[in-house]
Amino acid sequence: MKGGAWPRRTSGPKRQDKIARAVGRIENRYKLAKLFDIAVAEDGVSFARNPARIAAEARLDGFTIRTSVKDKALAAGRVVGAYKDLAHVERAFRSLKTVDLHLRPIYHWLAPRVRAHVFLCMLACHVEWHMRERLKPMLFDDEDPIAAAHARASIVAPAQPSPAALRKRASKITANGRPVHSFQSLMRDLATCTLNEMTTTLNDAYSFTLVATPTPIQAQAFRLLAVDPTRL
Repeated sequence: MKGGAWPRRTSGPKRQDKIARAVGRIENRYKLAKLFDIAVAEDGVSFARNPARIAAEARLDGFTIRTSVKDKALAAGRVVGAYKDLAHVERAFRSLKTVDLHLRPIYHWLAPRVRAHVFLCMLACHVEWHMRERLKPMLFDDEDPIAAAHARASIVAPAQPSPAALRKRASKITANGRPVHSFQSLMRDLATCTLNEMTTTLNDAYSFTLVATPTPIQAQAFRLLAVDPTRL
């Protein structure tokens, strides 16, 4: 500014264009322009909600699930439930690749060995799933899926744990008064149950196998798995 003179206010089409560009930046930022009726004039901007568009968007809120199953062969709720069950598949792949089984990195170059490596990891993943199912009373995993389903408001609502799972998570104590484990911590505990090759002072040439006495937690895990460590 020179001599205290204020710049002249832009008017006419230039001002209207400037306002439109400012409105466009806001529209691009919040992505809600289709829900409003916006009018730009030389002296300003006016806007109002569009009830019809808002109602149409509300009806389509969320996402659409398509299936190859024939009409009426599977109810809509079961389709949504099957889609949500894919979370178990994703969790299994995460466990397979990084958490428990460490599929990667693969230190093989020949195709048959790579396939054998992946096949063994898949078998281990299958065994782990069955172990988790049997060991649920000792784990943080929810062992009452029916009660968990009843606690859910609808199939599209977030999954809810059963009352028994909530009590177990809050107290970190199982029904028989022992600490609750994660699958990984329970495996580390079971790994301390050793298989020992023993000899006697009377005859060094004679040896026999002796299993360490399981702790109460280990004994419970073996019972749930229907495993007798003395016959391994």
